[in-house]
Amino acid sequence: MRTTKSPGGILDLVEVARPAGDMSRPAVPELVLCQDLLGGSRVSGGSPDGRYDVKSEKGNLYLDAPDVAKAVNVAGSHRLRILSFPLAHWRSVLDEAADGGFSLENLQLYKGSFHSPAIRLALKELWALSEEEGAPSRLLARSAGCEILAELCRLGGAPIRRAKGGLAPWAERRCLDLMRARLSEDLSVDELAAEAQLSPFHFARMFKQSVGVPPRVYLTRLRVEKVCELLELTDLSITEIALEVGYSSNQILARVFAKHRRMTPSEYRRAVRDPARSADRFMAPSVLTA
Repeated sequence: MRTTKSPGGILDLVEVARPAGDMSRPAVPELVLCQDLLGGSRVSGGSPDGRYDVKSEKGNLYLDAPDVAKAVNVAGSHRLRILSFPLAHWRSVLDEAADGGFSLENLQLYKGSFHSPAIRLALKELWALSEEEGAPSRLLARSAGCEILAELCRLGGAPIRRAKGGLAPWAERRCLDLMRARLSEDLSVDELAAEAQLSPFHFARMFKQSVGVPPRVYLTRLRVEKVCELLELTDLSITEIALEVGYSSNQILARVFAKHRRMTPSEYRRAVRDPARSADRFMAPSVLTA
């Protein structure tokens, strides 16, 4: 198990490997986000918010409500990355964003697993840079926490910024599945619009209302997330990874990756494989230590 705590208790990040069995949690005063790093296990659980029984996939996310005990049983060995938000710090941030009207009860993500490329990327960056030091890390911790919470609120329907309109659930699901399945292809807005049975103009507008960003930006996020996974788990060259996710050269991949991750692919690979030797030249200091 590895644990990292931010200054002032802003964020707590834990990575733990456990065998199959009971993983029930007592009530804690934090909002807790868990990510399954292995997948393949049957996960069943329940709380006053409801029960679920799912086969977890690698990267699946789970959200635990504060001050609520939760019964959880995992059928196989598993590895989790757990991020907690102490409400003593974050409730004021959420209330400020929602003009005092935020309520955790509005989140609808407590009853099982969900996906979010934006959250998965934020968690990867937090973990990769957790060994660096410096005063700016407190600001970056707050920034990363706000990004994750905003995405949770968007997915769960909490009224930080309530979108009007958007794609029908079936259309959004089919388009996102298509983007994941054809990550290495030059997937056009016209093809996605046809999948949603809309004109390209209306599809682009409604996609942004539903997902928060235009289709091309979301596709880039998916590609960067896949690049992070391949850098961490394989020995493929940067050029091979570029081709795997639809970029024609390692130079193009490096330019896109640096824009989104604030480091080169090679720097990221070194950071996730040996965080203790994370290079001092990173432009984005750690968000978890100071």
